[in-house]
Amino acid sequence: MRKEYDFTGAKRGALVENTGKSRITIYLDNATLDEFRARAERAGTGYQTLVNAALRIFLNGRRGDPVTEATLRRVIREELPKPSRTTVTPVRRDKAHLA
Repeated sequence: MRKEYDFTGAKRGALVENTGKSRITIYLDNATLDEFRARAERAGTGYQTLVNAALRIFLNGRRGDPVTEATLRRVIREELPKPSRTTVTPVRRDKAHLA
């Protein structure tokens, strides 16, 4: 050890910057944890990353809920091409028009 240290450029605080994640303790079923670990092994990633992704999907509402009529109509409206702004006059084909 040195007799003196130079702390002129030092900063107080945590040694590791906050990454937007928190360390927690959580209890999961062994079967659930084993499945996440197996899937993570196949995907080449960490099981905690997969657990986080699954929770995020659940919280965002993409749970495979049944599609409602309102949702289906909204999606169809979004996918259909917008009608043109020019109006087309329909052609009359009744006999009164020909006489």
